[in-house]
Amino acid sequence: MLQTGPSERLAISNMADIVSARGIVRQLAGSIGFGLADQARLATAVSELTRNVMQYAGNGFCEITDTSDIKEISIQVLVEDHGPGIGNLDKAMQDGYSTSGGLGAGLPGTRRLMDKFAVESEPGLTRITINLIRQRP
Repeated sequence: MLQTGPSERLAISNMADIVSARGIVRQLAGSIGFGLADQARLATAVSELTRNVMQYAGNGFCEITDTSDIKEISIQVLVEDHGPGIGNLDKAMQDGYSTSGGLGAGLPGTRRLMDKFAVESEPGLTRITINLIRQRP
């Protein structure tokens, strides 16, 4: 898809940044035609991914891009950090697995909410890209 709309990149280094990222993705989603349910899906996914940045790496960034084209409305979100990486990616993608004592629904839940989900992780770099895509009416 060709990028036709705005892109916003913000640093993630504190809880206020998580709130900002949620607000930006909701606002952009609404402005390009996503309904309230899809806006909530995106906000939930962005919250989960940016919280992971804070919890496991301490800081990183989130880039939110309108990737819509003539046939589809689409948002892509890239979340990246330079922390320790995800130790066991296969396990981390399973429901119920958690290294922090949480519910273990974060990454697998985010994957289910989105149309596209890609993760790459190694010590020093974790990059997760998600997309939500809808056909234009």
